[in-house]
Amino acid sequence: MDITDLLSQTGGLDSIARDLGISPQQAASGASALAPAILGGFQKRAQEPATAGGGLPDLLSSLGGGGLLEQLLSPAPTGTGAGNQVLGQIFGSKDVSRAVAQDAAGKSGLDADLLKKMLPLLAMAVTGLLAKGQAGSSGGGLGGLLGGLLGGGSTPGGGLGGLGGLGGLLDANGDGNPLDDVLRMAGKLGR
Repeated sequence: MDITDLLSQTGGLDSIARDLGISPQQAASGASALAPAILGGFQKRAQEPATAGGGLPDLLSSLGGGGLLEQLLSPAPTGTGAGNQVLGQIFGSKDVSRAVAQDAAGKSGLDADLLKKMLPLLAMAVTGLLAKGQAGSSGGGLGGLLGGLLGGGSTPGGGLGGLGGLGGLLDANGDGNPLDDVLRMAGKLGR
């Protein structure tokens, strides 16, 4: 199951659509285009050595954990402060967030400004899903959950197949993580 299916089942896509005043189909299209970069950012964080903070599970908890999804699902309009904090932790700069939105606009046909507004809401939903999935997982833990959402491996061109093939499109160098490619697009990583 890919991340947009999970978001749809939890009501996250409907909440994003409501908050942005768009159709659920537009929310799904935007989520499909943006989610690979968000998941890639979390995957990159998961691969970093654990610091004094305890690694990615502690990061998810410190960002609000499963409560972020609950905030999004509440009937009240969702504030984006927590989502922007998530984006800062996984992307490191607003320039990367802008590049992700611009790239997603080309893939989805949606306006880049709309996708910039969607990005923090989607980051909250993904963080909440990861935190809830990590808490409820047995065996593989967070790494297994991310691997499952990203297609279960890092084979060139196919490692992100769990995102409906969109991850493979974003993962230009086939290393299983689209974030470095998005960062390169933003001029942050030169090779």
